[in-house]
Amino acid sequence: MEVLIKDITSELEKIAPKEYAESYDNIGLVTGNLYNKVENILITLDVTEEVIYESINKKCNLIISFHPIIFKPLKNITGKNYSEKVIISALKNDICIYIIHTNLDVSWNGSLSYICKLLEIKREKVMFPKHGIIKKLITYVPINYAKKIRDSLFKVGAGNISNYSKCSYNIDGLGSYMGNEKTKPFIGKKKVFHMEKETCISVLFPYHKLNTIKKTLIQNHPYEEVAYEIHNIENENNYVGIGIIGFLKEEMSECDFLYFLKKRMNLSRMRHSNFIGKKIKKIAIITGSGSFGIKKSIIEKSDVFISSDLKYHDFFQAEKKILIVDVEHYESEKFNKKLLKSFLDKTFNSVSIFESETYTNPIKYF
Repeated sequence: MEVLIKDITSELEKIAPKEYAESYDNIGLVTGNLYNKVENILITLDVTEEVIYESINKKCNLIISFHPIIFKPLKNITGKNYSEKVIISALKNDICIYIIHTNLDVSWNGSLSYICKLLEIKREKVMFPKHGIIKKLITYVPINYAKKIRDSLFKVGAGNISNYSKCSYNIDGLGSYMGNEKTKPFIGKKKVFHMEKETCISVLFPYHKLNTIKKTLIQNHPYEEVAYEIHNIENENNYVGIGIIGFLKEEMSECDFLYFLKKRMNLSRMRHSNFIGKKIKKIAIITGSGSFGIKKSIIEKSDVFISSDLKYHDFFQAEKKILIVDVEHYESEKFNKKLLKSFLDKTFNSVSIFESETYTNPIKYF
């Protein structure tokens, strides 16, 4: 069966909606056409010239990268730096590049889900919930059609709250209307005032599903003119955001935990703050650069905070309250390749999906 680029990207956006990306980020399709046929897929943390060569050798015409290749707008593409060289090479060889970055970071089934499985961490909530991602739909429908509307909305993702699904609030009342000579009322007659027993249905939904929710409502609603309201909700979503708070399967000493962390994440080195003689059970993690999470992890009474790119003075913030561990940027995000491959393998078996073997970490040690 033929697989198009858009089939792959649509599947990826089920776990990491593009709308979840930070405003500064540059995600999505960078080169190529959504309607190109997929030959094979290469998954990488970064796109370098070496990765382009690898994709050519493996006959991959789609590269899925975690880190963006373009962060700032390009006024010209002349090959003056590595990102421009990569773009030129990708275009020459008809290679599509798709970026999935901060939208994967904040997804509950994204970047941290794989690490939590490795470390056997039971996740409790995200550290920094993403705001403004919940909306509420209110609509009015004849009582006998309320179930049909509710079920159609539930089917496309409305009414999910934490571990509960099919959540709605329903109030029966009277709706009134009178159509002019151009109308074709579903109930009643044109130019005649009418009152109908209706159910007011209220459901919450994630904001990236807005267009789907509206389309579903209008397609299934019996009225010629559908009355509905969309509201922004300020409630926090504890399953979408940066970082996680969770608990180890078993309590460990600080030293045992570091051995455990090093082995499970296959680390060659890491940095940490002073031991404080505290048992490790409650964990806070932010992959990539996460120094901003130190204070929050202390407020949450976490026993350890794990992240990357920490500076010398960041470790002083431990203040004998928490163990701080820096596992390096590349090492904290390298599992995204395995995460994305395992996710796509479940749906697409007619194309070969490879984890890049190119070691793209730009930091070397002497």
